[in-house]
Amino acid sequence: MNLEEKLSTKNKRFRIGINIFVSLILLVLLVYLSLKGLDLPTLGKHIISANYWWVLLSVPVGLLSHWARALRWRTMLKPISNPRSVWNLFSAVMAGYAVNNIIPRGGELLRPYYYSRREKISFTMTFASIVVERFIDLISLLMVFVLAYFFFRQQLKIALPNLHIENIIYPTILIIIIGILSFYKKWVNFLLVHLVKPVSKKVYQKLNELFKKFFLGLTVIKQPSQYLRLALESLLIWFLYTLPLYMMFFSFSFAKTYNLGFDDAVLLIIISGIGYTVAPTPGAIGFYHFLIQNALNKLYGINMEEALAYATVTHGINFLTQVVVGGVFLLRENLSLIPEISPDEIKSDGEDIS
Repeated sequence: MNLEEKLSTKNKRFRIGINIFVSLILLVLLVYLSLKGLDLPTLGKHIISANYWWVLLSVPVGLLSHWARALRWRTMLKPISNPRSVWNLFSAVMAGYAVNNIIPRGGELLRPYYYSRREKISFTMTFASIVVERFIDLISLLMVFVLAYFFFRQQLKIALPNLHIENIIYPTILIIIIGILSFYKKWVNFLLVHLVKPVSKKVYQKLNELFKKFFLGLTVIKQPSQYLRLALESLLIWFLYTLPLYMMFFSFSFAKTYNLGFDDAVLLIIISGIGYTVAPTPGAIGFYHFLIQNALNKLYGINMEEALAYATVTHGINFLTQVVVGGVFLLRENLSLIPEISPDEIKSDGEDIS
């Protein structure tokens, strides 16, 4: 490794360190806000007295939701690599979740690296499929949010009083940008030819090859025949995300005491989905607890201690499952939390991007 590469690695790790530090500050602040004014012995009592049979039953459902995500990822990758093993996709998904729970968004880079290394395919194309996945997740969240807003308008206003239109603008802008990139490739080619090529042909060749692979990874967007399958798989993922929250109502007797049903679990999954989308903390720790605690208290009159106990247990079992199962897969691949991606791993087999 030469001096330039060493400096680049140090800068990368420094930026990651800063992000982790800021995340920890926010985490401490949110934990403080969640615990402020609470009776801690009462909180502990609610956590201990939960019915942990329901907690354990929610674990396989949670893992099944991640398997469904692996199935949808296979659909996205089919046009470019035709994956044979869902197991390898699932292991990459779990490893990515494990890292996300330690380094915010870190798993978004590790997951395509993990899978492309195992399957010996282009990292860039695989990473593009993750961009498509986030694109679909955003659309799904926005659609579910709009539907929920139509049916649960008052509840959402109470649970999310500070939600302003600007919080919807940024995902919409991202969707537009991805749409332009995926359907108007000639614009990128025009910019490369007229702005980059006159300055450096070598840089132009590298960027041109890189974008070719990236656009190939976006192929599934331009295949309407896959839309129905992707929609059904996305619906399955959302259902399997919601089911554990509903099951946990029985763990805390919310179904009996407060008459909470599956529709209430849908409302909570939307609120938590917003939290996971915007949270800069690892695994949305703090954000998730704060949002769910306040939603349960303001919507259903559940006391703050019991509401936080529910949020703590539901998040904790999911967090623990992801870290343990994902950690096993990380050990399987002998991967570090921060992968070093070389140019050789960015190119596809037999191709030279230099």
